[in-house]
Amino acid sequence: MIFETEKLLVRNLVLKDLVPFHELENNPNVLRYADGEVKSYEENKKELYQLIEKYSNIDNDFWIYAIERINDKEFVGTVALISKDNFVEIGYRFLEKYWGNGYGYEICDATITYCKDIGIKKLVGYVVNKNIASAKILEKCNFKVTDEFVNDDNQQETKYELIL
Repeated sequence: MIFETEKLLVRNLVLKDLVPFHELENNPNVLRYADGEVKSYEENKKELYQLIEKYSNIDNDFWIYAIERINDKEFVGTVALISKDNFVEIGYRFLEKYWGNGYGYEICDATITYCKDIGIKKLVGYVVNKNIASAKILEKCNFKVTDEFVNDDNQQETKYELIL
């Protein structure tokens, strides 16, 4: 276990996550505002193996963790921490069937606490402007807008920062 909240537990991905991981990464609604494209089962299987292998790499700067519900151990999504030069980028995805349960705020808030505990000084989040729910989560967690731009997919995007 990496950390937990009242309802959720964050842990390393494992091979048994393949089916829900594929469901997450194969849903165009989940990926609508995210980098990446819908992938096949085999492509997602390969990616899951690569993400699991990264846990043992001491120079890893790309951490993707599973999020599961504490009460029934159901996989509900992923949270990412990606180290950059002077900050860590946060990202999260949830299976569509779990949208609207407050998990986004709960995981973002707990991830901030976790990052403070491990000595991270600055978190950054990027949100496509049409992704109103994600923007509200970052704002509720006290992230501040620091930049607005058009991304590589020709969408308006906002950069948010939080000094820890």
